[in-house]
Amino acid sequence: MNTLTIITFVGFTLLTGAYAYFKTRKENLETQEGYFLGGRSLTGIVIAASMIMTNISTEHLVGMNGSAYKNGFIIVAWEVTSALALIVAAVYFVPRYLRMGLTTIPEYLEKRFDTVTRSMISLFLLVSFAVTLLPIVLYTGAINIESIFDISEVLQISKETGLWMTIVIVGVIGSLYAVFGGLKAVSFSDVIYGYGLFLGGLMIPVLALWHIGDGNMLTGFVKVFENSPEKFSVIGSEDSVMPFSTLFTGLIINQLYFWCMNQTIVQRVLGAKNLEEAQKGLLFTGLAKILIPFVIVLPGVIAFYYFGEQYYEEQDSVYPALVKKVMPVAFLGFFAAVIMGAVLSTFNAVLNSASTIFSIDVYKRMIDVNASDKKLVVMGKLTAAILAITSIIAAPFVANAPEGLFQLLQQLNGIFFIPIASIILAGFFFPQISAAGAKVSLLTGFLFYVTCIYIYPVDIHFIHLWGIEFLLNLAVMFAVSKFYPQPVMELQPSREVVELKAWKYTKPFAIFLVIITIGIYIFLGNI
Repeated sequence: MNTLTIITFVGFTLLTGAYAYFKTRKENLETQEGYFLGGRSLTGIVIAASMIMTNISTEHLVGMNGSAYKNGFIIVAWEVTSALALIVAAVYFVPRYLRMGLTTIPEYLEKRFDTVTRSMISLFLLVSFAVTLLPIVLYTGAINIESIFDISEVLQISKETGLWMTIVIVGVIGSLYAVFGGLKAVSFSDVIYGYGLFLGGLMIPVLALWHIGDGNMLTGFVKVFENSPEKFSVIGSEDSVMPFSTLFTGLIINQLYFWCMNQTIVQRVLGAKNLEEAQKGLLFTGLAKILIPFVIVLPGVIAFYYFGEQYYEEQDSVYPALVKKVMPVAFLGFFAAVIMGAVLSTFNAVLNSASTIFSIDVYKRMIDVNASDKKLVVMGKLTAAILAITSIIAAPFVANAPEGLFQLLQQLNGIFFIPIASIILAGFFFPQISAAGAKVSLLTGFLFYVTCIYIYPVDIHFIHLWGIEFLLNLAVMFAVSKFYPQPVMELQPSREVVELKAWKYTKPFAIFLVIITIGIYIFLGNI
């Protein structure tokens, strides 16, 4: 373990912590809005940085690069189509959320349906955080950090023990951020880590192409392309890990859920100082999602040039191997800190959102309706601490996913995301859907997906199953609502918590993002 590596790692980590403390030291973190929504004072740049860092963690750096190494650019669909969903969020969903004065997405479900639906979705989300996202984020981060610092080798312990130790350390540090700093501390630390992620992440392909091209990046790129041109195509065949047809079935529903209805993401926008800053944040995030494949897809294809099929059986190990091959020792510590930041940002964000949901949607409504703001904050901190401990325990059990950790995460997300997305979309667009229909479809969708994936597996790509499940959920909701209707509920605006004047460049920026997204598929689809 190089001393310079340790110094740069500690230095960048401390710089980020100091910046977050400096920016939030005068904040009142004992109120609901202060702790859970950053005092509704976040600007567009902070929102965009926090959304990207919440989304891009080591399951992307490790998992998505690993998938790109094996499958090529077809997986870029996860990223570039996000821009379209972010446009929908900016134009349609978020103005309505801010007009209703929401703190959580389940809060909308009570306004539209009833309290039981809100409670069911809240508990559903808490379980999804505990058993899917948090453990995978921790484990993929531990793979990178353990590899860079050679912890098992230095301490002369097994690699499994080294990973366990790394998981515990990262989990503890992450929970301290989330528990004591609230949303604003998490968001401001994300700004620094966001810059670090782009800089550090871009260094990998830049240095690799420079090395491959003997000092000429363009020559290096041509060599990588000529070595495996098929890996640059974005059009996946039907038997691939990401068939092109999935873009028009379940992927649409997943992207709409993730960017328009996912508490962990949307909570940043709910903390905006006004609608204009919220829309800026969403659309800047859309631009970043189009650029981020240079960090989380291209390196995987470059790794194939270096390693061939050597890591095909353990694809999640190829990105750490590439980093160690091309990154100078002097920068390894900085890059390890970036990796740590990618883990912490997502881990913190999920813990903060989970604590918000438990305090606002579960504790205040089902346990202590008269709870003070201070007590809600305390319960939120306790929830975050418990979830951190359970995710640390669960993290090692996600190892050795056959299609890679990123693919595993997406597959598991289908258990929870699609039923929730079905209910929220139906709530917005179909006034006749009743609370009874929503509740029955939640259980139906859950049982259908689990049965088709895990009990009696069907030979249909899981993203197509998302589309089938969505249509099934809608059919169930319409059928049940016909027999158990409820009066059409008008969603009344709440108090105006922020100014609702739209950003004047929302539509031009949205059109620009659509053109770029379509252009990517036209250009790379002809390879």
